Amino acid sequence: MKIQTVGDNKSEKAFLNLPRKLYKNDPNHVMPFDRDIKAAFNPEQNVHFKNGDARRWILLNDSGKVIGRIAAFYEKNKADADYVKSGGCGFFECINSLEAASTLFDVAAGWLSEQGFEAMTGPINFGENESNWGCLVKGFEPQGYGMAYNHPYYKELFENYGFQLYYRQYSFHIDIEKPFPERFWKIAEWINNRPNYSFRHFDYREADKFVNDTVKVYNEAWPLLKDDFTPIDPAAIYELMQKAKPILDPELCWFAYHKDEPIAFFIFMPDANQIFKYLDGSLNLWNKLKFVMLKKRRVMNRMRGNAAGVSPKFQNSGVESGVIYQLKQAVDKRPHYKQVELSWVGDFNPKMIALYKATGAYHAKTHHTYRYMINKKIPFKRFMPEKVDESVLPDGIA
Repeated sequence: MKIQTVGDNKSEKAFLNLPRKLYKNDPNHVMPFDRDIKAAFNPEQNVHFKNGDARRWILLNDSGKVIGRIAAFYEKNKADADYVKSGGCGFFECINSLEAASTLFDVAAGWLSEQGFEAMTGPINFGENESNWGCLVKGFEPQGYGMAYNHPYYKELFENYGFQLYYRQYSFHIDIEKPFPERFWKIAEWINNRPNYSFRHFDYREADKFVNDTVKVYNEAWPLLKDDFTPIDPAAIYELMQKAKPILDPELCWFAYHKDEPIAFFIFMPDANQIFKYLDGSLNLWNKLKFVMLKKRRVMNRMRGNAAGVSPKFQNSGVESGVIYQLKQAVDKRPHYKQVELSWVGDFNPKMIALYKATGAYHAKTHHTYRYMINKKIPFKRFMPEKVDESVLPDGIA
């Protein structure tokens, strides 16, 4: 086997094409767009290069056939906030071979070690955690846009190498056609009628305001859940917003206010993967026309929660129910939607899981985020203490 650095058009094309071969007969897999993968590794398009760097590799067998790929990357500000200097690896794809996987992990860990890093977290994205994050271990079904998908054997590849479970990510689904629990609606109606509370959906004409409101709530909410918290960069939100413009529906993105101060946000988007699965990772002219045609046919009958946050002093106040109440009114005007996938929540966040359960949602998928200790002298620590037992989560029939 031979490792090759991605450094020219030929090797980049091989990097991009490998998933097309590995998942050729898997109906659940959706090819990401080549341009999006390229953009993730373009310093002019990915704001995370401001404080970081990245490398990519492909693995060839003795016959010269590409059998694996991986990327390694880091951001100095995030690494400095952690108890151990950790970089990341992701965009991992590989045949079912422990030897091949180990070769890929070796080169990623080796490069990070050369940069002075002591641990490697993966599989993650070189960007925010709303997309391409974690190794799928439960729920091998069509994934929502941005959700990581992989073969079942990937779990063994990571764990056999020495990656340890950093945290679990749970995804919950809601069948819209089923009524919400009565108690949930009573709380939602109560909060919507309270004085000083208001709710607004996103509006492109006030994009700057809503971006700033998102940043404010996020930077208030997440420090309590992340020991290695780093404030979100508004530029990253603008980047995501621009990328999502073809599918974003403003009335599916809701913000809550108390005395006109932002206190919560829930961002939902149509599941574009229901269209993208027909495009094979390419946005040529024909596929652009196909996208418009399928969008008009309302092929997208699912939506996914991409992000959510509630200011700490308003958590458990009912404001979360109030936001979902507003979302439900919007969805009722769009009867083609049948299912909602709520944004993933970590095993360290029982409050959000309790909210999801209160809506009648069921546990549909689990992803694992792992960490590998490059420096064996430093003890491994979980991201946060695990507070949720997966075995007691409500399962449904997806």
